[in-house]
Amino acid sequence: MHRNDLISCHDCGVLHRRRPLAPREKARCVRCGSVLYRGAPPSLDRIAAITLGAIIVFLIAQFFPIVELEVNGYTTSATLLGAIRVLWHEQMQVVAVNVLLFTIVFPAIELGALLYVTLALRAGYQPPGFHRLLRAVRKARQWGMTEVLMIGILITIIKMTSLAQVVPQPGLFAFGALTLLLTVVVSFDPRALWLAGDRLVASAPGGAGVPAAASAAAPRPMRYTALAKGVHPLACHACGLVAADIGAHARGQRQHCARCGSTLHRRQPDSIARTWALLLGAAILYIPANLLPVMYTHSLFGKEDDTIISGVVYFWTSGSPALAAIIFIASIVVPVAKLGALALLAFTSQRGSRWRPRQRTVLYRLVEFVGRWSMLDIFVITLTVALVRFSSLAVITAGPGALAFCAVVVLTMLASMQFDPRLIWDPVQKSGENHA
Repeated sequence: MHRNDLISCHDCGVLHRRRPLAPREKARCVRCGSVLYRGAPPSLDRIAAITLGAIIVFLIAQFFPIVELEVNGYTTSATLLGAIRVLWHEQMQVVAVNVLLFTIVFPAIELGALLYVTLALRAGYQPPGFHRLLRAVRKARQWGMTEVLMIGILITIIKMTSLAQVVPQPGLFAFGALTLLLTVVVSFDPRALWLAGDRLVASAPGGAGVPAAASAAAPRPMRYTALAKGVHPLACHACGLVAADIGAHARGQRQHCARCGSTLHRRQPDSIARTWALLLGAAILYIPANLLPVMYTHSLFGKEDDTIISGVVYFWTSGSPALAAIIFIASIVVPVAKLGALALLAFTSQRGSRWRPRQRTVLYRLVEFVGRWSMLDIFVITLTVALVRFSSLAVITAGPGALAFCAVVVLTMLASMQFDPRLIWDPVQKSGENHA
C-alpha cells in the first residue's frame, strides 16, 4: 500500500486507509470520532480566487480607518495599525506585538503562502520552498484571530456609542468581508495541496509538470476502518504523511518526514511536563490579570480604573446584557475552563487513566477551538485606547492587567499545543480496549 493512502488520526493515532469521498462527506476516526479529512477538496481555481479576494480585502482593512468618533467638535479615528502604534508608545510593547502577530502578520503569512503555492500548482509545478510554505500556512492558521478581532470591533463600537457619535468607515466593512472570506479559506486543508504536489511530481518524473488541476477519480462511498493491529506508524502532523518508525529517537537521533522535513515523534517530547509548566505560569498570571486595571480613563471628571469585571458590569448596567455575557464568557469563564480542562487532561494522562478517553478527546478539541477567543478583551482594549483620544476631554490608556491577561491567553494556547492527545489513548491501547 502506498503511504499516501494512509492517514493517522491526529487525536488518537489510529491508522486508517484513505478512500475517496463525495463532496460533502467526512471521514471520521473509528475510535475517537475526530474528522480525518473531508471529501472532494475544492479546485485550485476556486482556492486561488477566494484567497486573492481575501488578500485584496485584507489590504483595504489594514489601511483604511475602522470607525470615526465625533464629540463636541472633536473627531478621532483609528486603523488597526494605528491602534497597535498607540499601544507601543504607551509602553505596552508586548501586547502591541501580540496584537500585530495575531491580526496582521499570521493572516498575511497564511494568505500569501497559500496564494503563491496554489498559483504555482495551477501552472503545473512545485514552487521553491513548497513544503516550508505549506508548513507556514498550518502554523499561521493556529494563531490567526481575525474572527475574534471582528467581534472585538463590534463590541468596541457599541461601547463607544454611549460616549460619542460613531461613524462607520471602510475598514469596518472590509474586516467584516475578510472574516467571511477567511472562514472559507480556513476550510481549505493544506494536506490536499501536498497530495496535489505529490501527484504533480509523480506525473512528471523528468521535471516537466502537468496541470495539477487534473480531474481526480470519481468518489465512491466506502467504510473507513482501522488497519490491523501491530502497525507502529509515525505520522507527520504537518503534511500527514505516514512513515515507519525506525527507532531513531531511541538512539538519540531525529527522524524527519520524507516529504516536508518536519521532525517526527511517536509522542510529543515531554508533553505533560511542558503542559504543566505553561499551565502553572498561566494560573499565576490569571490573578493579576483580573485584579489589576486593564484600562485607565482620564477625563474632566477625574481618573477611573477599569478591570475586566468592571467592564462586564458596565455593559450589564448600561443595557447590553448580551455583550456583558460575551465578555464574561470569553474573558473569565473560558480562561478558567481552559486551565481546569487542560489540568484534568494532563493529570489523567500522567496517571495512565483509561477513564472516558473519547469524552476527554472531545474536551481537548473544545479547548483547542475556544482558546483564541479569550483575546477578545485585548482587542477591545486596543481599539478603545486608540479611539478615545480627545485631548483634555477624555483619554483612555492601557493598564498592566492587559499585559497579564494577554500572557494568560498565550500561555494557555501554548499549553494546549504542547499536550499530545494521543497520550489519552495509550493506556486504552495497552489494555486492548477500543473505547470507554
